[in-house]
Formats: sequence, C-alpha cells, structure tokens
Amino acid sequence: MRKSLPYEMPVWLIGFIDEIKSHSAVASPKKTSRLTRAVWWQLFESQLSSRLLDLRSRLLQAQGESFYTIGSAGHEGNVVLGRLLSLQDMVFLHYRSGALFIERSRHLAGQTPLYDLLASFVASRECSISGGRHKVLGSKALNIPPQTSTIASHLPKAVGAAFALGLKQRQGQSNDDIVMASFGDASLNHASAQCAFNSAAWTSYQHLVMPILFVCEDNGLGISTPTPAGWVAQFAAQHPQLRYFSTDACDLEGCFFTVQAAIDYVRITRKPAFLHLKMVRLFGHAGADAQTAYLSATQIAAQVEHDPLRATAQSLISYGFATPAELIQYASELDKRIAGIANEVINTPKLTSVDSIAASLTVSSCHYKAAKDALSDIAFEQSISRSAGRLTMPQHMGKLLNWVLHEQLLQYPELVVFGEDVAKKGGVYGITQHLQKEFGVHRVFNTLLDEQSILGLAIGLSQQGFVPVAEIQFLAYVHNAEDQIRGEAATLSFFSNGQFANPMVIRIAGLGYQKGFGGHFHNDNSLAVFRDIPGLIVLCPSNPADAVLLFRQAVKLAYEERRVVIFLEPIALYNTRDLHQAGDNRWLSLYPSAQSRLPQFGEPNVTGDGDELAIISYANGTYLSLQAQLELEQQGYRVRVLDLRYLVPLQCDQIVSALGPCKRVLIVDECRQRGSLSEELFTLLHESRDRFFSIGRVCGVDCFIPLGAAAYQLLPSKADIIAAALSLLEAKQPTKDTKLWDIAV
Repeated sequence: MRKSLPYEMPVWLIGFIDEIKSHSAVASPKKTSRLTRAVWWQLFESQLSSRLLDLRSRLLQAQGESFYTIGSAGHEGNVVLGRLLSLQDMVFLHYRSGALFIERSRHLAGQTPLYDLLASFVASRECSISGGRHKVLGSKALNIPPQTSTIASHLPKAVGAAFALGLKQRQGQSNDDIVMASFGDASLNHASAQCAFNSAAWTSYQHLVMPILFVCEDNGLGISTPTPAGWVAQFAAQHPQLRYFSTDACDLEGCFFTVQAAIDYVRITRKPAFLHLKMVRLFGHAGADAQTAYLSATQIAAQVEHDPLRATAQSLISYGFATPAELIQYASELDKRIAGIANEVINTPKLTSVDSIAASLTVSSCHYKAAKDALSDIAFEQSISRSAGRLTMPQHMGKLLNWVLHEQLLQYPELVVFGEDVAKKGGVYGITQHLQKEFGVHRVFNTLLDEQSILGLAIGLSQQGFVPVAEIQFLAYVHNAEDQIRGEAATLSFFSNGQFANPMVIRIAGLGYQKGFGGHFHNDNSLAVFRDIPGLIVLCPSNPADAVLLFRQAVKLAYEERRVVIFLEPIALYNTRDLHQAGDNRWLSLYPSAQSRLPQFGEPNVTGDGDELAIISYANGTYLSLQAQLELEQQGYRVRVLDLRYLVPLQCDQIVSALGPCKRVLIVDECRQRGSLSEELFTLLHESRDRFFSIGRVCGVDCFIPLGAAAYQLLPSKADIIAAALSLLEAKQPTKDTKLWDIAV
C-alpha cells in the first residue's frame, strides 16, 4: 500500500517567514552588488533547499522514515564552493555540504539533487550514490567520491589525488584541475588532518605540484567541545607552506570573492591553500544531540542571529533583487515541493536481502577494465638485459619479486611504485632495486615516512586512474594507518554502489622467523587487521614461483576488477635457498613464463598426494610443514601439504577439495592463537563436513615477539608440527611442551 504523509511546515520555516515579514519594512538599502540577481537567487535557492531538506529529514525521522539526520544547517555558505569549483575538480566533502552539493549539480544538466538527497535520507535503493547503504554526499557524475562520517580520514587521500594531478602533468598530461577537501574545525586536530597538511606541505616544499584547497568549515564546536577562539587561524595562518584565506561564510557576497581568490591561487600556482570559512552550527550536531545540555540560551541565540539564510534573504531584499512577498511565496512553494518528493521516495524500494546489500562490496562488473595482453618473454628478457642471463637459473623469492615488479611496470603504464626507501635504495631488502633507474622518478619514487600518507596517496592515485603499488616496510607499521584501508579504501565501492573504487596493490613485508633482527615491529606475526575488512583480498606467497604468479594476479585484480589487494611477503623467505639441507637449493625457482597459468582464485598449492594427513598452512608455516612432511613420510605416513596462498577471503570449497580423502587435518598457523587464520579454518572445515574431520592446529603463542633467538620460543617449529601430526595420526594426546591447540575429533 502506497504511503502518503500529510504536509507539515517545519517550525523553522514558519519563523523564517514571520521574520521576513517583520523586517521587510525596515530593510536598509545597500550599494550595488558585485553579483547579479540571477547568481544571488541561485545561491539562495541552493541554500534554502539544503535547509529545507535538513528539516524534512527530521520530520521524516519522527515518522519513522528517515534514519540519520546530521545536517548542513548553518554551513550553507559553502554553496559558493559548489558554484566556483569546476566539475573536473574532484571534491571530498564534509558531511555538512548539502548546499555545496545542490549548487554543484547546476554544472551538469539532468541532475536531480533534491530527489537524490531525499532518497539517501530514507535509505532508498534508488539513492543515486549508495543505493540505500548510507546517507552520504557523493556523485559519480559530479566527481564527488562519497565519504561517510568523516573525521579527517578523507584528507590523506585528497592529498593523494592532488599529487596524482601533478604526476599526470609530469607524465605529459596537461591539466589545471584542483582537488578540494572540506572538514570541520574539530577535525583539524585529528592525526589524519595533520598528516595531510604535512604531506601536502612536504610535497610543495620540494616544488612539486600539489593543487589542493583545504576548506575548514569552522562553527566553533566539536559536537559539544568548543574550539578555542583563534586556534584555527593561528594554526593555518602561520603554516609556512599553506596560503591562508579567511572569510565569514554568513556574508555570501564577501565569501564569494574570497573563495574565488583561494581557488584561483591553487589553480594558478599549483600549490596548497587553506580556506577558513567561519560559520555557525544550527539545531545541534545531529538529530539526537540536545545542545541545550552544553550551550546557554544566549549562545544558542547568537547562533541563530548569524543564520546564513537570514543574511542571504535580507541581502536579496536590500539589493532590490526580491520582495518579502516573493521570498515568502518561493520558500513556501519549495518546501511543499520537497515534501512531495519525500512522499515519492518513501515509497521506493529498500535493500531487503543479503545479496543486494553485499553486491557493492566490489565494483560493479560493468565498470571492469578489459584484460591486458601479457608481456612477451622476449620483451621482458630485453628489458632486464643486465640480468637476462640469470633467467635460466633458479632464484630466491626476493629476486623474482624484483623481476615481476619490473615486468608489471612494463605491462601496465598506469602502474606506479612508491613507499619509503623504494627508489635508489631499492627498499630495505632490495626488492625494488633498479626500478627507478629503469622507469624514472615519476613511476618509482620515495614518500615521506608516514604510513597514512603512503596509503592516502595510493587511494588518491587510484581515483585519478593510476594503479598504485604502495609499499609498507613492515607489517606492524600498517597499524599506524589501518583506517586508510578499513575506513577509506575498502568502503568506497560499498558506499558508492560499485561506482567508485580504489584499485591498488599494497605490498607489505612481514611475518616472523627473521633471524637476529628486530623485535615485535619487525617480526609482527598478526594479520588479523585484514581479516575482518569486507571486500579486501590478501595474497601471501611462500615460494618464489608463487610470488611471481600471485603478484601478477594481484595487479590483474586491481587493474581489471578494481580491487584492493594486500600482497603479504614473508621476509624470512626472501633469500631462502634450501629446504631440507644446506646446498639443496630446493627453495629456489625459475622465473615463470608470462604465459604461465595463474592459479584459480583461492586454489591452494598442494604438495604430495598422501591420504592419511593433510597439513594446511601458508608462508613460513608452509616451509616448515614441507620439512615435517619429509620426516613423517620417512616414518611411513602418507601426508599432503596445502599452501593456502589466498588468505582473505578463504575459499572453503577449494580447500576441502584439495584435502582429498584426508580425514585428519593439521592447521599450522605462524600467527597468534587468538585472531589467527586458524580459527576461521577450523570453523570452516567443521561447517563444511560435520564430524568428518579430525582437526588439530599449531599456532604462535599469544605474545608479542621478543628480540633475537627468544622469538623462536613463541613460533611453531618443525618439531611442533611433527609432534602435533603424530598426535593426530596415532590418536595420542600432545605433550605439554608442544605449541598445539584444539585437537578436535
């Protein structure tokens, strides 16, 4: 049955109309405006539309139809940015940017911002950006990647997008586009914001292009916490690399020309600027926020006195661009129109199934890119002439990773490699050695020492058409910036209904068993941070040949399917040559031909065809399990080893198929017992074939990794694996010294 809500005029609009009536007789004349009547009316319409949408959202919420009423009331002065920025300028918006969004829609015919925003408010499947997944401001057509409840986490990627514009110029693609990112005054203090300001300034200081306009919408409050008076100005005005602009956004005409000057500065100089918009916040932080709990009646009245809608209406009357009667009639008709659209959107379909909700975790197939032809072996050999003679000789993983990076840079002109120390030094372990010399400083380059900046750069580059390969030096370092993966990169496709994506490969060196090196920060044995991020892919090779095949697949997934891929590299196996005894060279591989078949996604690499016991592991655990396999077979047991390779998401059907007839399964997981992959494997196997498998697992101890040889006390060993395997094979209880958990029969 179709719903129809009775029309109700918002209380604010009633007061607004009464105020126009009472002030009309005493409106003082002004000098001639520098803006035309048409411009004034359009800006006012966008401001008023945004305000009325906010109020309608609250009425809808009271009627059970809207869910999230954080609004733009008081911030409508940002409408000027919507008018003055070009559609080619990518904008990353603060959540109080309704007026900006509506005004920007004028740049492109056929836009329906009122319907789109109302559809977002009621979580309609017809919401043009999120398809009903969230109340977000975004539009593919308007070049606005959606943000959710941003607390400055979007600023590092905005800097990345601005850097990408400069990179395009250096690669010969001329443009005068800029990037704009807006945020609140409280968010100014967030580590993500400070990171973004610093990385933009660091880049500009080196005379590299950094055309970004930071816009601080300063209403003086962080929910209930006041921003110290003068703090924003003191921070920004004294910054040596950020040109500072400031204006009262409630004064629409003055704001217009200050904003124009700030945009022109960034567009012409290609340098960063900071635009300080002084605003007020009306009606509280969000629908559930009662600001009377922390603001006095006098303070609230002062906010109302500086209402930008009041100021714009008075200017229209004073300049002779509108009569009070015209404004009253226009506001009343616009509100009724918005109420009518609200009645339309509440009757549109909502998300009602798991499949429909999760469909946008990955980019829509209609946005996939066509596959590129593989590089010919001859072209590759010619390109690495200094090392071509070694292609016929087996190599360790580090060398093959270096070669496959070279190969992929040749195959994909869009691919760029960056991170701390990856250029001339070639990375801590030499994996990126010689790449900058071969491909130049615009495709292989160093970043500043900041993981948020590195990952933000990757997101921004990907949104400008590049395929970034970002390096994080050590696994533990990613925790400094995990929100750039979790809250930004991995969510974009979901919240944009598959219209936007962040295709990238993030190379991370990590895991344990590094002899004589570091402590926890260099021997981190936990990848749990990646395992609960929907849509993320984690690949982890254990041997040199798989390192090549999986890296090719990682780039292919990023380029064609627009996926975010973590490529986890086990440091301890970079230079490993031998498997069973010194000099056997059993852990070296020839470089796989470009025509080599890539594994099916999720397909484990199986060694042996034993039917008595299957050992499942990855990375260093696979290496140790193969050593254990030999000794177990020498004792007469038939054992197979499964190297998972694809850690997230696990493909249970392929794993169970690879187990063959084995009923006894030992999971070897070098990560800690809690939060390790073994937990998921254990559960999946039980759920796949109830009471069929006898399962044991050997894990690392729940402890941080210490320095030196003591680390090996916490990590699974070959002896631990053999003891656990024999416990399963012979149905014996493990000894108390074995790092064995959860024998389940």
